[in-house]
Amino acid sequence: MGALIAWVAGGATTASIRLALAVGKWAAIALTVSLFLLALRRSGVRAGRLAERLQNTEKVNGRQRKMLEAAAHRPHDRDELAQRLRDGKF
Repeated sequence: MGALIAWVAGGATTASIRLALAVGKWAAIALTVSLFLLALRRSGVRAGRLAERLQNTEKVNGRQRKMLEAAAHRPHDRDELAQRLRDGKF
């Protein structure tokens, strides 16, 4: 890498080459950290969406369960419906 920088610089001094290498190193580190933070943020957003989706699914399942329970306790025929209405248990 140093030789490449020296070739591009066209006769630069050793100090300037070292400086360029140090700047390149720190730029690579900064790029890596920023990409890591962006990936972390994206995964957090995705996890939030999945949590919201799970919550909505649980609500829907609860409502469907209540409807099924109500259907299981319904009167089976007209006579049973009439009896429940007379007893006031409907």
